[in-house]
Amino acid sequence: MGIDVSGLGDFIRDQRDQAQMSLRQLAKAADVSNPYLSQVERGLRKPSAEILGRIAQGLRISAETLYVQAGILAQRAGDDSVTTAIASDRTITERQRTTLLQIYAAFQAENHAAATNNPSKPDQGMSTDDKSTHHESTTEDNHGSE
Repeated sequence: MGIDVSGLGDFIRDQRDQAQMSLRQLAKAADVSNPYLSQVERGLRKPSAEILGRIAQGLRISAETLYVQAGILAQRAGDDSVTTAIASDRTITERQRTTLLQIYAAFQAENHAAATNNPSKPDQGMSTDDKSTHHESTTEDNHGSE
């Protein structure tokens, strides 16, 4: 799959503007030359996944966000507000963002598999601990009314 540079440069520029960084500041943070970054922003160059990762790190955004914009990765299914919040949270590291997104995707896949395999079971989203707690509270409620 090739890199889609059509909107990538605009997206990087918008992110740089939001971060209130100059082209020179981002180029230094991403360890790329000013002319190269300028060409990327204008859609004249196709950066590698490695360069995109360094630009994302310089912008303090998720590398996954740039990979999706570039067409390297498919957009994850699920609640966009959750993935966007995780990807844009500047209080956690890139590694932590990636890990949270992977955990979120794993939960989604697990719940999708459970729903596909047992579509009529109402407890599909409950863990074993949740089910036992739910059962205990229901049992207590029944004994209290006798």
